[in-house]
Amino acid sequence: MSYTTASLVFVVVLITIIVASFGVVAQADKLAHLLGEPYGTLILTLSIVSIEVVLIAAVMLGPAESPSIGKDSIFSVMMIIMNLVIGLCILLGSTKHKEQEYNAQGTLTYFSMIIILGGLALILPNFIVGNGLSEFSTAQAITIASLVLMIYALFLKFQMTDYKHLYIQPPAGSMRIPYPRRQEITTEKVAFKKDSENTVVSRREVLTRIVLLLLMILPIVLLSHDMAVVVDFGIQSANLPPALSGVLIAIIVFTPESMTAVKAALNNEFQRTINLCHGAFVSTAGLTVPAVLIVGLIMSKTVRFGLTPAELVLFVLTLFLSLVTFQGKRTSPILGIIHLALFAVFILLLFNP
Repeated sequence: MSYTTASLVFVVVLITIIVASFGVVAQADKLAHLLGEPYGTLILTLSIVSIEVVLIAAVMLGPAESPSIGKDSIFSVMMIIMNLVIGLCILLGSTKHKEQEYNAQGTLTYFSMIIILGGLALILPNFIVGNGLSEFSTAQAITIASLVLMIYALFLKFQMTDYKHLYIQPPAGSMRIPYPRRQEITTEKVAFKKDSENTVVSRREVLTRIVLLLLMILPIVLLSHDMAVVVDFGIQSANLPPALSGVLIAIIVFTPESMTAVKAALNNEFQRTINLCHGAFVSTAGLTVPAVLIVGLIMSKTVRFGLTPAELVLFVLTLFLSLVTFQGKRTSPILGIIHLALFAVFILLLFNP
């Protein structure tokens, strides 16, 4: 494959995948308005993460060995979403609206998920025997994949039922949903209308949006293998860092969702921003880790999840900085600037370790 051919194929495939990704976001956003929170944000996040899983699997099954693609993608998502995007949202949102409010209790539940899922997937492999070189043994891979899926499934269950009030924008001047309002939200059901009526939500419109969303995902699935081949060729030919493949997947997949998060911050809907950003990383870890481990076991592919020492430092710094940022106080521009500075360090170490 020549450089010219590879570049042309890359541009065509990239544009197609990005356009399809924006289409997915558009349909998911419509569903968000139809169904309300947290269902709408959850549909958007799961749609985006499903695209990421497809692209990672395509790279794993591509011509080049990519044992760390899962780890690289998950870590890149963390750095991009929790530093670059959150930093921009805090900086732009608080500059426009001053101190912005969010549901503090719900935000902390995201961090508990980030700690357990991120810790199991990215930190634990560095301190086990396993198969060596940060690889889980077969028994470990099956157990970890099952635990991650179980924890994530239970998180989704509580988020959509008894505790969905934790993920809804609180009233002005508050950092939580008052108890009477919590009861009201907990017992709410999504009501559908008959197509001939003009009240509540149209079941036909919801089903139409879901079908369109799935159709938008289809070209991404079909082109994912070609994308993986071209990316492998480009990285090897240009002698670029192998981790760049994971960064590229994260950028392609999460650019539309990131733009939606920034728009929500500018609209003073900061809880939606948190649901999109922190929910994206939780969903990424909750779905990508089991998917990569399962693909590795079925296809006999080597899978390595352990972080390098520099990545481990960035992971811990991001986690502590995020906990300080969202410890129950309102947003401040300086916090956004600090998150952006940490992302700049991530980019520096990517090309100059």
